[in-house]
Amino acid sequence: MRVIPATELAALAHPSSAPPDVVVVDLREQPQMYDNSGTLIVQTAKMYSDIKYSRLTPEQRAKTQIPFDDAERLNWRFIPVEDRKGVPLREMNSAQKHLAEALLSSALSNQGIIKAHTIMSLDQVLKEREAKQAKQIFERDPEKDYVTIFGEPSEKGTWGFRFEGHHVATNFTIMNGKIASSPNFFGANPAEVREGPRTGLRALKREEDIARDLMNALSAEQRKTAIVNATAPRDITTSNVRKVAIQGAPQGIPYSQLNAAQKEMLEALVAEYRS
Repeated sequence: MRVIPATELAALAHPSSAPPDVVVVDLREQPQMYDNSGTLIVQTAKMYSDIKYSRLTPEQRAKTQIPFDDAERLNWRFIPVEDRKGVPLREMNSAQKHLAEALLSSALSNQGIIKAHTIMSLDQVLKEREAKQAKQIFERDPEKDYVTIFGEPSEKGTWGFRFEGHHVATNFTIMNGKIASSPNFFGANPAEVREGPRTGLRALKREEDIARDLMNALSAEQRKTAIVNATAPRDITTSNVRKVAIQGAPQGIPYSQLNAAQKEMLEALVAEYRS
């Protein structure tokens, strides 16, 4: 875990003097409900939410903070939509944006922040591509990601925050000094940039490569079990439902039927998602 000095934390309260690499606390080694070092995450998140809230205009505050028990907290989407609740980055000044990103950084790892920003930037790629094709499907804007705070931030109470936009949907719930991060979603469109100055960029390169290497390492017999459908689904199987319920028996190849090298690849894939 990387914990930056208190002097840097203090500096971040003043955007003009803040270092470019905002505070990051790495959750990779924590369980589903983060305790111990998770306490620092809760304290950091509260600090940023407090500072950010104090920097918002009255109109922005009304849009940003929603009661914790409001049904909106359970409404999560990872596609570009027009009716998200909260305040988007594009409606914030530079100081407010800095604090919004610091809040997100308090709950993601270094790798998570890099991926989130890379995914967000892909909207500019889509915007330019669709302009050439004279076909705009959605409004594309790398700063059309919204910040929402649910409840009253505190170190011991119950509250949460959401940072959500196209293909970046992160949700965090804090309860009695512990934090849970679910549901969360990272996606990429395009999966690989094929033209322009960013040609070759793949936001989720590691996940794709490790998974492909694992599939290539399976024997023909193993693939018969591992590949459950020759056609890839249109979207993630569970979509954005509030309660996941996968019907029927588990499908795919069990971990116990993999050899040592294949198990290592699968573990690397899971670790990449957890990082």
